[in-house]
Amino acid sequence: MSKRARLIYNPTSGREEGRKRLVDILQRLDAAGIETTTHATEGEGDATRCAAEAIDNGYDIIIACGGDGTLNEVIDGMSRKEHRPPLGIIPFGTTNDFARALGIPRNWEEACELIARQELRAVDVGRVYTGNQAKHFINIAGGGVLTELSYEVPSKLKTVIGQLAYYMKGLEKMTRLRPTELRMNVEGHGEFHDEFMLFLITNTNSVGGFEKLAPSASINDGLFDVLLVKKCNIAEFIRIAAMALRGEHLNDPHVIHMQTNRVEVTTPEYVEINLDGELGGSLPASFEVLPSHLNIFADLSGVSSYR
Repeated sequence: MSKRARLIYNPTSGREEGRKRLVDILQRLDAAGIETTTHATEGEGDATRCAAEAIDNGYDIIIACGGDGTLNEVIDGMSRKEHRPPLGIIPFGTTNDFARALGIPRNWEEACELIARQELRAVDVGRVYTGNQAKHFINIAGGGVLTELSYEVPSKLKTVIGQLAYYMKGLEKMTRLRPTELRMNVEGHGEFHDEFMLFLITNTNSVGGFEKLAPSASINDGLFDVLLVKKCNIAEFIRIAAMALRGEHLNDPHVIHMQTNRVEVTTPEYVEINLDGELGGSLPASFEVLPSHLNIFADLSGVSSYR
């Protein structure tokens, strides 16, 4: 029996590769008995609205085709619903952190094959409240000057030069690196009040291309991994970043690491929040885990590798 899928794609993601491969993707899904209709996103919030409407219209499967920003919006739209069909991911973005963490291949044919196999993995979702507004994230929430990189890099620049765009913006940001006063109440760990370079609340081990940033993080343990980097100079910060590439940063005295299911963050300053690479409002905010909130098509054998 065929299933009905709604494929939501960003036509500018991954140097427009998703748009170019759209016909091939539809043919591959159709061959697997998945009757698929498409929606090309047209602006901010469009994928969120489309995902919610697809559920209301009774689709059996939702497919996010694009980068982390597209995936974030689709998950936000789905997570607001009581009934949530399975989610497929075809990664065509610049970093694709969440796909990397789940071992979903960047190769579109192999990603389609995962969907066709219908093997599901339950995953946690993060929810953040800023004022009376609730949003969701699947991979990372954070604040601090360098967390602004992903949504400050123009989409056209990311399309043309990819990951290099982040490095260029990062060098510019380093000249403005400064600490922020934060007060954090972390469930099970108490209160932290100090000046921090940044805070990260992660749901997986892969953040911004750093695959060992939170080595113990698991997508379905009902817990966030929280990382705080205390006040330091630029040279110390660069050293910590170099250690993070090797997964050796957690023992540095400037780094605080803990696991929890709830975090509240306040500040006397204006601090924007990054949700899966997108602007998600500003502090104060509270973050909570929604355990096993979504089912995602993934390789359950554990042998799939991101490439």
